[in-house]
Amino acid sequence: QGARGVMERSLATVNAAFQNIDSFELGISDVDHYYEYLGGVTKSVEKLSGNRPVVMVADAIATDDRLASLEQMVRLETRAKVLNPKWYESMMNHGYEGVRQIELRVSNTYGWSATADAVEGWVYDNIAGTFLLDENMRDRMAEANPHATAGIARRLLEANSRGFWDASDEMIDNLREIYADLEDQM
Repeated sequence: QGARGVMERSLATVNAAFQNIDSFELGISDVDHYYEYLGGVTKSVEKLSGNRPVVMVADAIATDDRLASLEQMVRLETRAKVLNPKWYESMMNHGYEGVRQIELRVSNTYGWSATADAVEGWVYDNIAGTFLLDENMRDRMAEANPHATAGIARRLLEANSRGFWDASDEMIDNLREIYADLEDQM
């Protein structure tokens, strides 16, 4: 209890959290470690102090202002990868593994909602529209990897049910139907 108490008292005094992204190859949505650690610290500070700390990220690929808010970085990575047709179509060229990589980015993005409340609703709206509501894309993904495709639907439904995404009733009904159809296919 002694070490834990010291850690909790220390975290309760934190005003800002920081992550240096020092790789051109891995961003904050590529691996779960970023939201597990930076997001975990953010959530711990919030719980212990009652206030969410400012969360900043330094970006290795920026040419001028390297420092950005976590929310800015989530927006940037979402546009550059998950919702970028060049990125997701290149993933689709890898079949099963490519669809798994798309689902992994969606799950890691969700992790930023769960730990740091850093994902805006338009991100989930566009993920749903791009990968699930577009019947052609959904069929391509389900043919390559139905489990990962269902995982995206499951993650979106969870984001809504946990209050991270305020989706319309129509959107949720569509996603539930899509998820049920994917489950039936499996």
